[in-house]
Amino acid sequence: MASRIVLLVGGIVLLSMSVLALPHDDQAPARGEPDLAAVKKATERFRDVNVALAEGYIRDPFDLCDTAEMMGRPAVLGAMGVHYFKPDVLGITGPPNPKVSGNGIHTDFLKPSILIYEPQANGSLELVAVENLAFADAWKAAGHNQPPSFHGVAYNYMADDPVTAADDAHQFAPHYDRHVWIYRENPNGVFAPFNPKVTCAHHKGATMKMPGAHH
Repeated sequence: MASRIVLLVGGIVLLSMSVLALPHDDQAPARGEPDLAAVKKATERFRDVNVALAEGYIRDPFDLCDTAEMMGRPAVLGAMGVHYFKPDVLGITGPPNPKVSGNGIHTDFLKPSILIYEPQANGSLELVAVENLAFADAWKAAGHNQPPSFHGVAYNYMADDPVTAADDAHQFAPHYDRHVWIYRENPNGVFAPFNPKVTCAHHKGATMKMPGAHH
């Protein structure tokens, strides 16, 4: 009996630890924030990349399909995909000098500043996630002392790491960003940067090197 009790208690402890280890990254929306269903409904039309282009999104000029490995992270984390962004929403102030910079602090996921697509074997693109980006200097200048957040989760801070082969910040000046994987299930979590269920295997564009990349 004693041994059964020990096993039972041990099982409960292990179960509790496994629950605590799960990524609690989809908290309840804060006041005024949309839930994920609303974000998906508002962006559904962008499944057709031609609609995105017609509404002012442009493809990453470096034509990268970003993977965790190229950013110096474990390959098992997966990939992001190809980014399409709206220069006006991001408040981009001009060409890279030396980085793309701007005054954008946009955080409305009903109108995301960035769309992320996965290249398909037939040459088409499949929408997998949406993203918002706020330039760090502009965010601070607006009086914010903490990073932006969504559903209680702070945005990631992104800046180039000179150790990695590619520019971790995608040639952008230091910024905060948040991915939301509403079109492709992500075992890493709905707000994780990379998704192991996304692949760049069918990407026909650039792979690693870009202006400003490290050699």
